[in-house]
Amino acid sequence: MANPEPPLSQSHTTCSSLLHELRIIWDEIGESDGERDKMLLQLEQECLDIYRRKVDKTKKYKADLHQSLAESEAEIANLISALGERTIVARGKGSLKEQLYAVQPILDDLRWKKNERMKEFSETQLQISRICAEIAGNELSIDSTSLQVNERDWTLNRLAELKSHLQELQNEKLIRSQRVNNHINTIHQFSVVMSFDFFEIVDEINPTLSSCKDDQVKSISNDTLARLTSTIRSLKEEKQQRLQKLQNLGSTLMELWNLMDTPTEEQKKYDYVTSLISSNVDKVSRPGSLALEVIEQAELEVERLNLLKASKMKELVLKRQSELEDIYRGVHMDVDSDSARQILISLIELGNADMSDLLSSMDDQIAKAKEQALSRKDILDKVEKWKYAAEEEKWLDDYEKDENRYSAGRGAHISLKRAEKARILVSKLPSIVETLTSRIKAWESEKGIPFLYDKDPLLCTLEEYTMLRQEREEEKRRFREQKRLQEQLAAEQEAIFGSRPKKPLGQSTAANTLHGTPMGRRGATPGRHGVPSSGKERRDGRKSNTVIPINYVALPKDDAMSQGN
Repeated sequence: MANPEPPLSQSHTTCSSLLHELRIIWDEIGESDGERDKMLLQLEQECLDIYRRKVDKTKKYKADLHQSLAESEAEIANLISALGERTIVARGKGSLKEQLYAVQPILDDLRWKKNERMKEFSETQLQISRICAEIAGNELSIDSTSLQVNERDWTLNRLAELKSHLQELQNEKLIRSQRVNNHINTIHQFSVVMSFDFFEIVDEINPTLSSCKDDQVKSISNDTLARLTSTIRSLKEEKQQRLQKLQNLGSTLMELWNLMDTPTEEQKKYDYVTSLISSNVDKVSRPGSLALEVIEQAELEVERLNLLKASKMKELVLKRQSELEDIYRGVHMDVDSDSARQILISLIELGNADMSDLLSSMDDQIAKAKEQALSRKDILDKVEKWKYAAEEEKWLDDYEKDENRYSAGRGAHISLKRAEKARILVSKLPSIVETLTSRIKAWESEKGIPFLYDKDPLLCTLEEYTMLRQEREEEKRRFREQKRLQEQLAAEQEAIFGSRPKKPLGQSTAANTLHGTPMGRRGATPGRHGVPSSGKERRDGRKSNTVIPINYVALPKDDAMSQGN
C-alpha cells in the first residue's frame, strides 16, 4: 500500500482536496459506495449546519451593528439635546462599520462634554445644597454622590441659572454672616457693660459662635439668627432696666445728699452712678458700668443714707422751718413759730408723716414764701423810706422846739445840715404816703388779701398816720395862732403898763407856761419796728390841747405889789 499523499497545509486546504483525500482513504479501506454516499450526505448536512450557524451569527452581528449605530445615533441626539448643542449630525454613507466609525468621534466628543458639564453641575449643586443646609441649620455632611442631577437638562442656560442661584445664596450667606458677626459684637458690648460671661451666652445659642477653630464655620441658620435676635432683645431690656434702676438710685442719692448736706468728697465716690442720671441707654458703654455689683453698692449707700436721714430728719425739718421763719420775718409777715415747731416735732416723733413728703411740703412752703416776699419787696422798700422820713420828721419837730439850737455849741452845724435835709424829706412825705397807699391797694386787689405788716393791716396804719399827721399840723397851726395872740397881748400890756423887767435866762416865759408841753411832742411816736403807732395808742396817750385863758386882773396886781415893795 502506497503511502498516502501528505495533506496540504491548512492555508491551502480546500473542500475538494479534503474530499479527494477522503476518497483515497475510502479506497484504501474498501468502503462500499452506499457507505460512501451516506457519509457524503452526512458531510453535506454538517456543512449546511455550519454555514447556517455562520449566516445566523453574521446576521446577528449585522443586527448588532445596526443596533449599535442606532444607539450611537440616539445617544448623540440625546446628548445634543441635553447639552443644548447646535451640532447637526447627517446620517453616514457606506457600510455599517464605516458609519459606526464615522459617528464614534462625535459620540466621544459629546460624552466628554457631558462629563465636563456634569462636573460643573455637580459642583454647583453641591455648593447650593451646602449653603441651603447651613441656612436651614442642617449640619449633616453633603457630598456629590448624594446629589441628583437631571440628565435631561445639562444646557448652559440651566447651568447659568444654577450659578445665578448659587450667587444669590452666596450673597445671602455673606449677609447672614455679617448679621451674625454684628449680633455677636452687640452681645459682646452688652456683656462688657453688664459684666456678663460673653462666651457662655453665645455658646448657649450655638457652639460654633464661640469656637476659636479656624476651620469651624459659624452657624448662619434661621434658628441661630432668631436666637441671637431674641438674646439681644433680652439683653437690651436688661440694660434698660439696670440703667433705670441706677438712674433712680442716683436721683435718690442726690436728694439725700442735698437733704443732709453731704460733703462733696463723699459724693464723688458715687460719681459713676450720678453721671448716668441723664444718660441715654444707647450711649452707656463704659465696661462694668451696669454690673450687678455697681447696683448693689448704690443700693447699700441709699439704704445707709436713709437710715442716717431718719436720725437727722428732725434737724433737717427744723432747719427748713427756721429758713421759712426767717423769710417771713424778713418781710414783716406774721408767723407762729412756737406752734409750728411743736406740730412738726409731734409729726416726726409720732411717725405720722412721711419724711420725704414733709420736707417736700416744706420746700414748697419756702418757695411760696420766697414768692410772697418777692411780691412784697417793692412795698417794703417804700415802707422803709416812709419810716425813715417819719423818723426825720419827729427829729425835726424836737429840733425846732429846742431854743438853743442856734447856739455855737459843739455839733450845731451838723444838726443844722440835718435839719435842712429833713425839711426837704418831710416835704415829700405826702407823696411818699400817697404812692405807698396806691401800691398797697393794687397789691391787695391783685392778691385778694390785706397787706399785713407785723400782724397789722398796713393800709390802716397809713390812714391812721395820715389822720394823725393832719391833727398834728392843725395843732401846729393853732400853736402859731396862739403865739401870735400872746405876742399881741404882751405888746398891748407893754404899751399900757410900760416895759417889764426881764427875767434871767432859762426862766420860763408866760407864753411857754401857757402852752405847757410843746406841740411837737404830741406828734406821731414810733411803733413796732419803727412804724408809727396806731391812732388808738395816740388817742389813749395824748394830753389835753385846751389853751389856758389869760388872767387880765392879775397883771396890775403884780405890778402894784412890785411898786409897793
